[in-house]
Amino acid sequence: MKVLAAMSGGVDSAVAAARAAEAGHEVVGVHMALSKSRDQTRTGSRGCCTVEDASDARVAAERIGIPYYVWDLSDDFHDLVVEDFLTEYAAGRTPNPCVRCNERIKFASLLERATALGFDAVCTGHYASIRADGPGGAPSLHRSRNQAKDQSYVLAVMGPEAARRSLFPLGEDETKEAVRAEARKRGLGVSTKPDSYDICFVADGDTRGFLERHLGEAPGEVVDTGGTVLGTHRGTHGFTVGQRRGLGIQQPAADGAPRYVVDIDPASRQVVIGAAELLSRRELVATDLIAFEPLEAGRAVTAQIRAHGEALPGRILEVPTAATTPASGGTSGGLLRVALDTPVRGVAPGQTLVLYDGDRVLAAATLERRP
Repeated sequence: MKVLAAMSGGVDSAVAAARAAEAGHEVVGVHMALSKSRDQTRTGSRGCCTVEDASDARVAAERIGIPYYVWDLSDDFHDLVVEDFLTEYAAGRTPNPCVRCNERIKFASLLERATALGFDAVCTGHYASIRADGPGGAPSLHRSRNQAKDQSYVLAVMGPEAARRSLFPLGEDETKEAVRAEARKRGLGVSTKPDSYDICFVADGDTRGFLERHLGEAPGEVVDTGGTVLGTHRGTHGFTVGQRRGLGIQQPAADGAPRYVVDIDPASRQVVIGAAELLSRRELVATDLIAFEPLEAGRAVTAQIRAHGEALPGRILEVPTAATTPASGGTSGGLLRVALDTPVRGVAPGQTLVLYDGDRVLAAATLERRP
């Protein structure tokens, strides 16, 4: 099989590419250059895809003995991930840029280019598994055996078609230490390289500062649920539902209890704060459903709303009209409604909702405001 191995410059993608080559596949390594700033370096970045990362990926590819190329996907990344991030925050929503990157870059732009060049599959170092146990024996996406590193949540938006054409060689590994040990054994210099973290295009980790620089200031009011003005802010994009600190208010609640952001209204420029109990929800409503198999009302599922959050048991209340598995991993219109057995806190519009059956991914969708 002809395989395109996405090589970030880290240990996981290097070992994944090595395993694919060792399995007898015809492997070509490619590094996706996502940053428009060619001056970005790892010492000044907390993310991935820096100048040093491209160099590390090249050295790893040479050690494995596979061809290696750098593809400039910075325009796609800026338009489909960075701009989406800014637009969503401006609309009072809380997106996960890693989800968007996986959906629109790694398993859309990259797979499209791979297909055009005659590759059969894309291989990455993600911690997830593809198994042939979906309906009719179709390939399905599963959690990694390494629960601490599991990335099935951020991969769920890839859809069934991309799953059929993806290889995740690390999905059955139980520890990251085992992967690093294998990298050392293979002579890969990235064996001790630290993991990337946080938002890769916010190099200094200051998300609020990044948003202010790009969206500017739009002053407004901080109010309680009764509409009483408690303070001011410089822009609703500096807040997320569930936030407790940096609210810009001086007077404490009458009962002395902590207060949190419970709603954001960009149109009126108001940030609404309230008691913790207002953050709890038993019912989740989402749109833009990407289903790996047909869903039906009444089905028991577990639901996860954060990358490393707990998966909570519940059941599907409603699926979009005629919602079936999208033939190409596309989205279906209408609402997905899920009732949880126990309430979950901090549900914010724009977050990704992923449904599981055990460790198998059933679907992904985008959370909306309260029903």
